[in-house]
Amino acid sequence: MNQNFILKLHPMTKLYFTLFVIVAVLIIPSYLFAFSSFPVLMIVALFAGSRVFKEFIGIILKALLFLLLLVFLMQLFYYPGETVLGEWGIFKWTAEGLQYGLILTSKILAIGSAFILFFRITEVKDFVKSLEDIGLPPMGAYVVMSTLQIIPEMKRQANTIMEAQKTRGVETEGSMLVRAKAFIPTLTPLILSSIASTEERAITLESRAFSAPVKKTSLHKLSKSTADRMLPVVFLLILVALIVWRVVS
Repeated sequence: MNQNFILKLHPMTKLYFTLFVIVAVLIIPSYLFAFSSFPVLMIVALFAGSRVFKEFIGIILKALLFLLLLVFLMQLFYYPGETVLGEWGIFKWTAEGLQYGLILTSKILAIGSAFILFFRITEVKDFVKSLEDIGLPPMGAYVVMSTLQIIPEMKRQANTIMEAQKTRGVETEGSMLVRAKAFIPTLTPLILSSIASTEERAITLESRAFSAPVKKTSLHKLSKSTADRMLPVVFLLILVALIVWRVVS
């Protein structure tokens, strides 16, 4: 299994790092500070391994880049301001809109990429187990795990159904219209298979006495290293220093 330092950290340590990044960019109003957090997250992803780095960058490009561009343009053209920098037809952009657009997009990039990195370097089962260890009831832990896994699970089922359609001679690749026509027939079996899998999970949980009013045990154990005990303290001290600097300045 992966043995590098980043992946071996306790899930709560990774969560504390994610929260540290989020709180830090909220404390410091400068968009330069928020934008500078992204290269730091890229370095962390790179140290976590090439696979993690590629997945991290891929999700940023596919899911976050378009959102950032849309938010920036909306703020640039529609945020109220007096200092007009330029005009194009009915659109005009102001210095205030540019400033606010940069601030908003920088914080979205920092917060969104921090969460994306967290789920790329943390196994869902490890994260849920760490929540159980700090007091989350097993039922709540199962709800969290099911919620986090529902989209990847449905994606895998959809890919399986699409492959089955392809073997039957259905055209599933090409233009957007062709893909849409191929995807619509997969909705019914996808929904039915999701319902069936939910029922199977319920039966499996009952057969393992999940709802029994006794203390639950687990074969999956998590342990904390020295780094896991020191890093949260370091994060807290840095946040305190940032707060003091913000108040003084």
